[in-house]
Amino acid sequence: MSNLDIAVACALLAAAALVFIFNVRLESSDSAPHRTKLDQLMERRDAIYDNLRDLRFEYRAGKYSAPDYEEIKKTLEMEAARVLADMDLLTGGTPTPATRQAATEKVRHS
Repeated sequence: MSNLDIAVACALLAAAALVFIFNVRLESSDSAPHRTKLDQLMERRDAIYDNLRDLRFEYRAGKYSAPDYEEIKKTLEMEAARVLADMDLLTGGTPTPATRQAATEKVRHS
């Protein structure tokens, strides 16, 4: 192999690498907006509300005892209040008494 053959092979390899690197096609998901913190909190809030509804149904169906139901319900309600408090902080909204209480308990538990 001559030096010219090696130079041509290197040039072709470099050209192929440049085409590979810069010929990127964007997918539709690349242009979709990413989820914000508020979107994540809203999804969490909705999931907690769904869990509360399911818990109430399962309690009425006899799956949970009254003390277990109350304990789980209280935990979910406090989590919902924390999420709502975080949403208030992000949106600059005036927190409700429940969200203020959840925020103070969140600080105590941290």
